[in-house]
Amino acid sequence: LILSGGEPLSEKKILYEILAALQTKYGNATRIMLQTNGDLLNEKILDKLLDLGVTRIDIASIDRFHTHKENHLSRLKALFSSRKIYCDNDAETSYLLDNTKVSWAYWGSTEDLWLGGNWARGRALKTDVWTKDPNHNFCSIHSGARNFLGGHTDISQEVSIQLWKINPCCPGTKYPMGDARTQKVSEILEKVSTHPVFMALNDGQPQKMGEHLGISFEEAKRQTEALKNICLYCDQFFSKHMSNWNTDTFIPLPVI
Repeated sequence: LILSGGEPLSEKKILYEILAALQTKYGNATRIMLQTNGDLLNEKILDKLLDLGVTRIDIASIDRFHTHKENHLSRLKALFSSRKIYCDNDAETSYLLDNTKVSWAYWGSTEDLWLGGNWARGRALKTDVWTKDPNHNFCSIHSGARNFLGGHTDISQEVSIQLWKINPCCPGTKYPMGDARTQKVSEILEKVSTHPVFMALNDGQPQKMGEHLGISFEEAKRQTEALKNICLYCDQFFSKHMSNWNTDTFIPLPVI
């Protein structure tokens, strides 16, 4: 279970209450991961997070956009080292899903990942720092939609909940699959599991979302190239063809 933001450490009281509730509900049966920019992290907060069952911390700010760059990473390395917490970036063996190990890792907004993938939105779009690469398929990699319904063994299953919006990927589709305030995630996933649009996303192939509507892969690829980004194509497709999407009235289509 990954908790992220925004910046989760900016609301420590709420975060601690959430972690305490998760600890009560799951104990050690679920790996609790926290994504933070690390700016507010110190010894006191780190010890509190560990006491509340956090077993993995990802620092999501190690890139050229952070004001302090190298000094920021050096401080964090020293902090985690003082608690003998293993860094996944330092060796080939990852403790990402190992419940017996406490680990941390760092990454950021690089041209190869976020800037080239799903950052063609919001401030990145306005300030023109996104990489215009229509061949980069963010949907097919970790935190993309591939395998959000399960069935693939080459990548982990991940569902994103942003405030209340249930999404098949970290960027989120133009319209969410459901509302976590009133609907169970498992029931939403079951409802969408036979819909051709979400089946294509589960395969990490958004350019196949419209085949049941007569939109060929080749035509979708041409539109992606015109938009210069796969996520922008997904947004466009949902705007045109999924504006009336509602899981409350959704009738599953038969699998062909």
